[in-house]
Amino acid sequence: MAASILDQIGGEEAMRAMVERFYDLIETDPQGATILSMHFRGHGISHVREEQFNFLSGFLGGRRLYLEKHDHSDVRLMHAHVPIRTEDAEDWLALMDRAIDDCQMSGPPVERMRAAFRRVALALVNE
Repeated sequence: MAASILDQIGGEEAMRAMVERFYDLIETDPQGATILSMHFRGHGISHVREEQFNFLSGFLGGRRLYLEKHDHSDVRLMHAHVPIRTEDAEDWLALMDRAIDDCQMSGPPVERMRAAFRRVALALVNE
């Protein structure tokens, strides 16, 4: 059985560092301002840090934590209450790319992860 992308990027510890760095950027970089405001329409940024970790665990082939907690892992359903523009998706992707780089992740598994993020982010555009 092939190793999951999660395993190939360094496991849950590496993914946790990436998620934390990403949301640090969302909270501090002007490019994250619109995304940050979106999270305040929901449960707030500390909630989303944990839920992003939970979702990405299953999305990247690890434990399906989000599914176990919420009985689904439908990203469109998760984001249906939020208007998302192409610019918002591109900002999300740019900041995630920075977080990945800041965590010194590289190689083919990381490029597959980035491609998957791009597909999903652009599929969530609803405005």
